[in-house]
Amino acid sequence: MLFNRHTIKWKLFIYYFLLFAVFTFSVVLFQNRREHHYKIAELETKLNEYTDLTNRYIENYKVSQEMNFSKLDSLKKIIPPNLARITVIDYEGKVLYDNTVNDFAHLTSHKERPEFQKALYSEFGENIRHSDTTNEDYIYYAKSYKNYVVRAAVIYNTEVKAFLKTERIFIYFFVLLFLIFGFLLRYIANHIGDSVTKLKDFAVKIRKNEAVDVDGTTQFSNDELGFISREIIQLYQQLRKTKTELVLEKEKLISHLFVLKEGISFFSSSKKAILNNSHFIFYINIIAEETTISVEKIFQAEEFKDVNAFIDRTIADQNTFHPQELPRMDYLVQNDGYSFNIQCIIFPDKSFEILISDQTQLMRRSIMKQQITSNISHELKTPISSVKGYLETVLNNPDLEQSKQQYFIEKAYNQTERLTQLVNDISLLNKIEEYSELYVREKVQIRKVINEAIESFSDLIKQKGIQVDCTIEDELVINANHSLIFSVFRNLMENSVNYGGDNITVSITKYHEDNTFHYFSFSDNGAGVDEEHLSRLFERFYRVDSGRSRKEGGTGLGLAIVKNAILSFKGEISARKRKDGGLEFLFSLPK
Repeated sequence: MLFNRHTIKWKLFIYYFLLFAVFTFSVVLFQNRREHHYKIAELETKLNEYTDLTNRYIENYKVSQEMNFSKLDSLKKIIPPNLARITVIDYEGKVLYDNTVNDFAHLTSHKERPEFQKALYSEFGENIRHSDTTNEDYIYYAKSYKNYVVRAAVIYNTEVKAFLKTERIFIYFFVLLFLIFGFLLRYIANHIGDSVTKLKDFAVKIRKNEAVDVDGTTQFSNDELGFISREIIQLYQQLRKTKTELVLEKEKLISHLFVLKEGISFFSSSKKAILNNSHFIFYINIIAEETTISVEKIFQAEEFKDVNAFIDRTIADQNTFHPQELPRMDYLVQNDGYSFNIQCIIFPDKSFEILISDQTQLMRRSIMKQQITSNISHELKTPISSVKGYLETVLNNPDLEQSKQQYFIEKAYNQTERLTQLVNDISLLNKIEEYSELYVREKVQIRKVINEAIESFSDLIKQKGIQVDCTIEDELVINANHSLIFSVFRNLMENSVNYGGDNITVSITKYHEDNTFHYFSFSDNGAGVDEEHLSRLFERFYRVDSGRSRKEGGTGLGLAIVKNAILSFKGEISARKRKDGGLEFLFSLPK
């Protein structure tokens, strides 16, 4: 047996042996493939000469212009059919000439031949396959010219196979080289293993003698190996203790950083990033409007010039400062609707920390609450004023005709219905935003819900001549809440029915799915909206045209309900104009 399988010598030998074996195999395989490709390229070069020669003949004798490809028979003296099969094919796949087939005009279309397809879209096309025409195996080479393809082929017989077969002499050479290196590896493994074995023996003695420490009570040889052994033990003990403490502190710090909702990064005095969390990278890309920005590049961004100037000024200052009075600064940055508070603290060693807090939601909520209060007040005034006006007309005119009284009372009732719908939509929207987690998740058959939404507008759909095309499968199930999903499709359908126009087509499809979501498209080919309105369609009470929702009976909250319902399931939604006109909503719902 070569080595004891439990020794380092055996392991070293095996590792080196396997490494060299992989290397040898890779070289052999590479050389084999390289020679094979070289011979194929050599054969293709020859076939390329035949196709170029044929093309030159066609151009010189205007064969293509006269459509008299029978002239190519003259080439048989230069390229005999037993040497190469020459075929000319137009771009539609029709065979214009074949030097091995007399009745080539009646050959089937060659449009689907692999080599023909490759030649149309690349420099040339090649393939090895059986020919139904001649009942022979060929190596094909096709090349596209002006308005035709010239194809040259040789019979894939024993002679050609022998030509393409690679030489084996180099394999025997590498096998011999492999054996020689095997003996060399055995020698190297023995040499290195002896030194390692000696260190192992010292380590075993140290492990068994717990009283041994670094003060010299344990005797080692007075040579370099003994000195190394003592130093290794001492360094190991110190490093292990230090490493354990650092790992614990690092884990605490990293855990804290990634729990924080703020973006935070620590830098050295030379502005090299030491540690940062994912929020920091995300926020700086939003602020700097550059998705490829790295952490250190924030000091070159215009949006961070204030904090950069503060850092340069403080680091250049030679004065020391107390740890309890660290230099700091903070300021607010607003960009594309986002608001961020940036803070910077310089430490005594001139390293520093940058903290970015996202204030967008706080500011948006403040503004939104003001806008919502104002919008709700405005929206409620209209139906209330209408109800009051109609009823005052009836009360102040007791002698009013019965039919007119009935008219005003019906008008007042319709306004109360609209008021009820408005209050219900506001209530639903608030529930989705604040208590979405209380909605029970269940298996929802999406096609059944869509049918319910369509049925609720059946009269209007019929009246306006609207066609609904839904390709969702009956068995498709999502994990959501039935009532919220119904609200989504009902409001999308209401949007198309009310604002799409007459004689339109509403299309509902599922266009993609992954491990987490199904992706849906809800579109119509109606009037659509201008590009400027797309980003605001999901805002509460937003109207493309002033008074549009009131005319059509809507509350202005439908698409806001749709968006918030989808977001409550961690999905996403967006709106875009269709190329052929109309509006399309793309959204995802959980599996």
